[in-house]
Amino acid sequence: MPLPGNVVAAAAGLHGIDANTVLNATSCAAIKAAGFSFCIRYVSRQTTLPPGDLSTQEATVILNAGLALMPVQHVAKEGWSPSQALGATNGQNAATHVRNVGFPPGVNVWLDLEGVKTSATHKSVIDYCNAWFAEVKDAGFAPGVYVGARAILTGDELFWRLQTKHYWKSGSNVPPIPQRGYQLIQKIIKDDEVGGVEIDRNLTQNDAFGDAVQWLVV
Repeated sequence: MPLPGNVVAAAAGLHGIDANTVLNATSCAAIKAAGFSFCIRYVSRQTTLPPGDLSTQEATVILNAGLALMPVQHVAKEGWSPSQALGATNGQNAATHVRNVGFPPGVNVWLDLEGVKTSATHKSVIDYCNAWFAEVKDAGFAPGVYVGARAILTGDELFWRLQTKHYWKSGSNVPPIPQRGYQLIQKIIKDDEVGGVEIDRNLTQNDAFGDAVQWLVV
């Protein structure tokens, strides 16, 4: 069953959350009442979606609460080794889960890039990302990248070598994206929670080219 709503470009200056907790009607109402406009929730790298990840039922609850929604894929444990083959596998799994949850084409699906093994080559990270992007794009979605701690790529590599136009800045110390900039900015506050849910905060903005994140909203 397709999810309700339409894919639209996000307006600038809207506050939202990302959370690694299943949301229900009560928590969504608290999030909405706190002034947040959107939510980002997780899907798996594996072929099977575990119980704590985003489901069709949860996504429907989030959307019907008046919150926009985008999915992001879990990253592996810190110290993981990237490769083109792994990027293709993880990207394919991300696209499959997002499609099965019921997202329509065009929505942003985010690659969580962080915690890369320090001995990994920059080329292996670039190959991983571009293989992931290709799988997600081929499935009809708009791939984007969350630039987290120890992503190891430089700003120039992130902009000139990655085949995406959607960038999400983590709350860590990460390089700026030359020419384009970020479309989503994360703020991490210790022990931050709303409605009993641990959250990180995020803010939308148009990048220097006028592009914005693409989310699903009712």
